[in-house]
Amino acid sequence: MDSIVVLDHVTKTFKNKKAVDQVSFSIKKGEVVAILGPNGAGKTTTIMMMLGLLDPTSGEVRLFNNHPKEKKIRERIGAMLQEVSVIDALKVKEIIQLFRSYYPNPMPIDELVAFTGLSEDDLKRRADKLSGGQKRRLGFALALAGDPDLVFLDEPTVGLDITSRKLFWHTIGELKARGKTIIFTTHYLQEADDVSDRIILFNHGTIIEDGTPSDIKAKLSKQSVSFVASEEISMNELRKIPHVSEVYKRSNRIYLVTDHTDATIAELFEKKLKLSGIQIEQGRLDEAFEQLTEDKEAI
Repeated sequence: MDSIVVLDHVTKTFKNKKAVDQVSFSIKKGEVVAILGPNGAGKTTTIMMMLGLLDPTSGEVRLFNNHPKEKKIRERIGAMLQEVSVIDALKVKEIIQLFRSYYPNPMPIDELVAFTGLSEDDLKRRADKLSGGQKRRLGFALALAGDPDLVFLDEPTVGLDITSRKLFWHTIGELKARGKTIIFTTHYLQEADDVSDRIILFNHGTIIEDGTPSDIKAKLSKQSVSFVASEEISMNELRKIPHVSEVYKRSNRIYLVTDHTDATIAELFEKKLKLSGIQIEQGRLDEAFEQLTEDKEAI
């Protein structure tokens, strides 16, 4: 499939500080991509350039092979930024109808309401009377108002309760099934792990990792094999097993930290040890995130 988002050696400098430094990547139709990184890593600046709200200092941003500021491109994208500012005096339904009128083929309002979880009472409420969670749902509805092909979501679930967050990600799944392309930032690493097809990890304005969640975890995060021993086992002998970097005991389980779980389990069986309850922990995204950003900061 052709790429619908392309960044080619994009740099953004504010005064003498590079917020984004020579960033290049492309995103294909139908991908759900999480952009992660510590505060100040360049995530939001990159999204603002993709939206055409900031101009790159150098390099090029293309959406659907055109400049993001072109009217025909803006009609195909939707965005939910961290701060949602609307006309407080209008009712929620009036605001949604107003935004729908800006687009040639808007999403039907009944569909918008179902997708975003707004209630009938919410629709009748004035914008200045909305809670934080209701404002996030309204922001999501406005992002989808034009039935966009490409959706940008900057920290979309901040302020949402567990039920609303679950509905939100269910909606993202529905949009993906329709062939929409989703780009989002989040501080909830579990969301990125659960939802995204791909993670682009930023640090200090550059991309330090780009791959599927499982690829990133397998490459960098700690994996372990754990078991319950039915007999006394020498911890020093376990440390000599190839691929094992660390051995420790917690409660009644012994843990072997390894970069090759299959080989480690095969070696345990080869030794004919009396074991039970063998479990594999494949590592967590937060561990990979910490390792990547800490390593880069130490350079």
